[in-house]
Amino acid sequence: MFKKIGIFMQMIKFEHTLFALPFAFMGALLGSMVMSGSLPSWRDIGWIVIAMFGARSAAMGLNRLIDRVSDAKNPRTAGRAIPAGLLKAGEVIVFVAFSFFLLFWAAFKLNPLSAKLLPIAVFLLVFYSFTKRFTWACHLILGLTIALAPLGGWVAVTGKVDWTAMVFYFTIMFWTAGFDVIYSCQDVEFDKKEGLHSIPVRFGVAGALKIAKVFHVLTGIGFISLLFMAHLSWWYIAGMLIAYAILFYEHHIVSPNDLSRLQTAFFTMNGVLSIVVFSFTLIDLVVQTNK
Repeated sequence: MFKKIGIFMQMIKFEHTLFALPFAFMGALLGSMVMSGSLPSWRDIGWIVIAMFGARSAAMGLNRLIDRVSDAKNPRTAGRAIPAGLLKAGEVIVFVAFSFFLLFWAAFKLNPLSAKLLPIAVFLLVFYSFTKRFTWACHLILGLTIALAPLGGWVAVTGKVDWTAMVFYFTIMFWTAGFDVIYSCQDVEFDKKEGLHSIPVRFGVAGALKIAKVFHVLTGIGFISLLFMAHLSWWYIAGMLIAYAILFYEHHIVSPNDLSRLQTAFFTMNGVLSIVVFSFTLIDLVVQTNK
């Protein structure tokens, strides 16, 4: 049983939760401070964790189901649980259904707006896995999907959406789209052969890396905007400077002629960035609360 659970956790890349979970917490922190001037309750944080686990597990399970045929053809992904025969499609369908149940349960426990927005969340969680079959903008759709984490955190504690929440949403959307463009550069030849769409396929690897830089410049502008809109101060600024250095390094270690450090750029750097941004924002808000 524990071995099977381990395979499911490996399938959904549980460790990649580090990318989005800190931003979900940050959305909850900023929303609570901006709207009510206090930190969110532990009850809300607990339901946000359950909602995040459900949403991410459902999305990754669906992605592995929908892509199982192409995954089997790609040497990089042929070892994934379904094409490798470690999990049956029926088992993953049950896992996805249970994951959606967790998401729905948590959303209804949080507030009415969280429940009302569920159809939009479910649509994006299902839809994004199909987009690389017909548009090179699939990276932006993935960004819109993952950025539901901070927006969901915000809505979970406030029951409202305002301009600050939307700026945060699109900031994380461009951050996600940028690193997904970089990551997809390694599959450009396979995607061309299979007729799949991506920015590297449409614009070439060199063009794709330039577009990823533009996306991350927009990410930086979004973070600066949050400084003023959410009335943050010096601790947040310090975290932003570190985040900008991480983004610069991420782009510095990959080039059209050398993608050998792409895994470092994708996994390590983005995990560190999300934790740094969340941690410094938390310190900033705690310091302000105790003044």
